[in-house]
Amino acid sequence: MTAASYRGATAEAIRHHYDVSNDFYSLWLDASLTYTCALWDDSAAALPGEPETLESAQARKLDYLIEGARAAGVRRVLDVGCGWGSLLKRLTGIYGVERAVGLTLSDSQADLVREAALPGTEIRVENWRDHEPDEGYDAIISIGAFEHFATTGLSRSERIAAYREFFERCYEWLPPRGRIALQTNVKGNNTVMDKATVRELMFIIETIFPESEIPALSEVVESSEKLFDVVSLRNDPDHYARTCAEWLRRLRENRGSAVRIAGEQHVLNYEKYLGASVRHFENRHLGLSRIILEKGR
Repeated sequence: MTAASYRGATAEAIRHHYDVSNDFYSLWLDASLTYTCALWDDSAAALPGEPETLESAQARKLDYLIEGARAAGVRRVLDVGCGWGSLLKRLTGIYGVERAVGLTLSDSQADLVREAALPGTEIRVENWRDHEPDEGYDAIISIGAFEHFATTGLSRSERIAAYREFFERCYEWLPPRGRIALQTNVKGNNTVMDKATVRELMFIIETIFPESEIPALSEVVESSEKLFDVVSLRNDPDHYARTCAEWLRRLRENRGSAVRIAGEQHVLNYEKYLGASVRHFENRHLGLSRIILEKGR
């Protein structure tokens, strides 16, 4: 198989999903437009007068990954799959990072980040495979992008080869003991599925996230072997079920505006996708891994 076969989801496939409309996503994501699984704190939710919110849970997630990557106060950080820039803003605005570089394949996302004119940030509409930095990075963070690194239909060995290319590039860019903080959906261990479940998963793959493939956790770990050590790993499917449920609640609450922006069929598709995602995380057909990896000397 040629190298081009390993390019993962194309820019067109990414734009199919993320370039629907910034206004559409702003109706149901949190204020920072963070479109990845939050990190919920049940103890905070139990405190009188201090209810847990999507906003606080998303900020906690960003902080967890920033701290895991040891990115606070460093000079240069790479954000692979930067979305609408919430991590870039937090890195430079709160954690004192001198330069945060974000990669996305979505023109809409890049336009919004550029309009914000965040100090110390740079946004590039660029695949990580095409990224050629002038100098290395002190830390790398990637949230919710790994699922797009291999296309649907590849064999396990082909997926691992695609993922390994990512880790090899990160190895080149990082100093000794440099870290990657990675968050990705993974296949769950519950492989017992009825026909309705299979149809829902195929709908998500074909209609919502075309050309993408959810990795097995073992594939992520194997593809990083002899390059990075796994420092920590946590699996949070319940956190993603709760996140998707909150997104769905907000979408339904703003359904009229969503239909005016994106159309009835698009809103129906997203209601189906978010509702199905809640069930599949709850039933462990899907998992959510947060992994901290460290380069050797």
